[in-house]
Amino acid sequence: MLLYILIGLNAGLFIIVLLTVLANHRARYDERQFETLKILQDTLQKGVQENRQQVKEALSDYAKELGMRVDQLTQTTEKKLKEMNQQVETRLAEGFVKTNETFGDVIKRLTLIDAAQKKITELSSSIMSLQEILNDKRSRGAFGEVQLSALIRNMIPEQHFSFQHLLSNNKRPDCMLFLPEPTGNIAIDAKFPLENFRIVMDSSLSESERQQAERQFRIDIRKHIQDIAEKYIIPGETSDGAVMFIPAEAIFAEIHAHYVDLVELAQQMKVWMVSPTTMMAILTTARAVLKDAATRKQVHEIQKHLRLLADDFERFQTRMDNLAKRIAQAHTDVEQVHISSRKITQRFGQIERAELDEGEPLLGNELQSPTEGIAEQSGQ
Repeated sequence: MLLYILIGLNAGLFIIVLLTVLANHRARYDERQFETLKILQDTLQKGVQENRQQVKEALSDYAKELGMRVDQLTQTTEKKLKEMNQQVETRLAEGFVKTNETFGDVIKRLTLIDAAQKKITELSSSIMSLQEILNDKRSRGAFGEVQLSALIRNMIPEQHFSFQHLLSNNKRPDCMLFLPEPTGNIAIDAKFPLENFRIVMDSSLSESERQQAERQFRIDIRKHIQDIAEKYIIPGETSDGAVMFIPAEAIFAEIHAHYVDLVELAQQMKVWMVSPTTMMAILTTARAVLKDAATRKQVHEIQKHLRLLADDFERFQTRMDNLAKRIAQAHTDVEQVHISSRKITQRFGQIERAELDEGEPLLGNELQSPTEGIAEQSGQ
């Protein structure tokens, strides 16, 4: 019985000792766990600080690099804009040079027209001297070529007439007028037979002699009309009519008053009888025709150059519009790049501020989780 009591006492002591050892072991275990947790907390805090410093340094480096790239992009954009401005100025200068050249050509041609107008005015001023020639009795009684030459030279420019011009049939009219179509070239004959008319006008002759002279005068005029029609009207080379120059107003009036059959014959054969006065009217009309043709020619040239100038201006306007669009687009792109740069900079600032503000709560959460896990393991 005592043995059992001793055994029971020993077992109780053993249990007490065992509980004491377990308590000591639990205290040491708790102390070590606290030390481990403290070391782990210090390690995590140090790691977080290092990560935060690395993130700040990385963000600072990236911000510097981004700023350098933005500066390079800005410099490149400014350089491109300067090059585009230089190209625009160069093209504008070239366009203005071409425009000035075109205007210069137009002004030159207008100057030529003015010079031609002055020459025509000078020809008009010569009418007074022509009138003096017509009033001179000796000139009116001279041979027809003299009066015709004076009229032609005073009324028509040199390049539009020719004396003794050779035709394709080897005939030479006294003068050939070169007029524009549809009139064409007009031959003028001044070899009018005056001898029989002078005989008709001689008051000392008898009636029979005067009648004979009139018949011969009629024959001479008829033959002269036929000769002019045959010699100086060539289809395709000359006009469809020719001019018979009568050197005296009296002869012209006499023919139209008393020789109507000769006038009708001349009209039928397209031979136009003219006196010095009517010849001057014809030459004035021819001069007006030449002036109008020259003016039309110059007007066509001016219109041609004006059309070319209008085409140049249209191309210039199109290119200027395209250039303006490109400049506007480049300006818009630069503005958008600046806006993006400012947004990126603001975004980096926001990121940096967010990391600093939210770091501590994140650290507390990270420290709480391991402690709770160890406590749970200890409870288990």
